[in-house]
Parts: sequence; structure tokens; C-alpha cells
Amino acid sequence: MIVYFIGSLLIGNILTAWWVGKFYKIDLRNHRSGNLGARNAGAVIGKGAFLFTFLGDASKGVIVILAGRYLGYPEWAVALGGLLVICGHIFPIWLKGKGGKGIATFVGIGLTFNLLFAIAFIVAFSLVFPFIRSATLSMIFGYLAYIGSVFYFNEVVSAWPIIVAIVLILYRHRFDFQQSFDEQKWKRS
Repeated sequence: MIVYFIGSLLIGNILTAWWVGKFYKIDLRNHRSGNLGARNAGAVIGKGAFLFTFLGDASKGVIVILAGRYLGYPEWAVALGGLLVICGHIFPIWLKGKGGKGIATFVGIGLTFNLLFAIAFIVAFSLVFPFIRSATLSMIFGYLAYIGSVFYFNEVVSAWPIIVAIVLILYRHRFDFQQSFDEQKWKRS
């Protein structure tokens, strides 16, 4: 199981945005947000870069969850693999801890780990978005619905690492939330 955990962390260290940037001869760390994620890749390079980066990062989550299940590990260990792939994505060892923010990787994990929890995320996000018109702020409600589903279906023992991953992602987005909240206040005044 230790090899699975180390492998999950190392898979997380493969940052699709970094490779996409290399292909286009652009260091995304020096442009716009400086984040090595799909959103920044799309803003700097274009829609194709966004899509490729998003799918690449999401596939890391899918691969780790499916590998853990294929190896027959208990669900808590599979979920811990999910947390570790997100940690590797957000804090890549080879880039001194400056990676992405974990959303695309979480999408892959969320859809693969428990589809019902992922549906709760999507429904909450979709219900809130038309009213606040901010994907960043709507995401908070999606994550809360995901966590609420974990508790409602009494899956905390197996899914606690996913909850930790969500807290980590939310923390990594704290400045984005503040900026989006300030923009919402400005629009209403």
C-alpha cells in the first residue's frame, strides 16, 4: 500500500499545465495568475490549452482511484490516494511546492470515487451559479454539498481523506474567493 501512496503523490507531481506551457514555449508561472492549472493555461494560451490541461489533470485523479480499487485496497486507502494526488498537484516537489489549485484533479477523483457525491456537487453548483454568476463562489456550495453527501450517507470513515482534500482546495482558493466576493459586492453597489 505504501507504494500506492507514494505513486499517488508522484502522479500528482505531473502538472499538465507545465507541459502544455513547455510545448508553447511559455512558462505559465510568469503569466496572469502564475498558477499551473487549466484556468491559467486557458487564459494565457487558449481554449485548447484549457481543455487539454483540464483533462490531463482530471485523469490523474481517475487513474489513482481506479488503481487503488484494482489493487483491492479499502475505500479509505483509495480516498487517501486521492488526497495524495491532490497534494502532489498543489505542492509539487520538483517545483518547490508551487503547482495548481486542484480543481481538475478533484473532478477526476470526485467522479470516480463516488458518482452520487459528485452529482450532489454538480447540482449544488448548478443551482447557485445562475444567482451569483461566479463559478469560484458557486464552487464553495458544490464542495459543501459533496461533504454533506458524505455525512448523509455515513461514508465519513471511508471518505475522510476526500474531505481533507476539499479543505485543502478551498484553502488554496482563499484569495480567489475574496476577490470574487469583492467583485460581487462591487456589482451590487
